[in-house]
Amino acid sequence: MWKYYALLSALFAALTAIFAKIGVRDVNSDLATAIRTTVILLITWGIALAGSHGGEIKNINSHTWLFLVLSGAATGLSWLFYFKALQAGDVSKVAPIDKLSVVITIFLSFILLKEQVSARVIIGAVLITAGSIIMLIK
Repeated sequence: MWKYYALLSALFAALTAIFAKIGVRDVNSDLATAIRTTVILLITWGIALAGSHGGEIKNINSHTWLFLVLSGAATGLSWLFYFKALQAGDVSKVAPIDKLSVVITIFLSFILLKEQVSARVIIGAVLITAGSIIMLIK
C-alpha cells in the first residue's frame, strides 16, 4: 500500500510545483508560502480531527515532539526556498534540483539512521544526480 501512497505523493508534488509557479507570479513568495501553509494546516487538522486523533496529542512524548517540530521547521524552510526558486526560475530547472533531496535523504539515512544502502540504491542515487545535472545543462 505504501507504494500507492508514494506515487500519489509524487503526483501531488508535481502538481504543487505547477500550481505554485502559477501562484507566485503576482505575489511575494513568502506570502504565497504562508497562504499555502494555512491551507495545509486546515486540511491536515481537519483530517486528524475527523479521524478522532486530537485526543492522542497528550500521549506524544517530548522526544517525538522535538523531532516533529524540527521536521516542521525543515519543511517550512524548504517551502520558503522552493517558492523563492520557483518565482525566479523555470519549474523545469527548479524541480530537478529540488529532487536532489532524494539523494541527500539517502546519504543522511545512512549516516544518521544507520540504514543499509545497497549497490542498487547507490546506483539509483548517482543516476538521479546525473539526471538532474543533465537537465540543468544549457
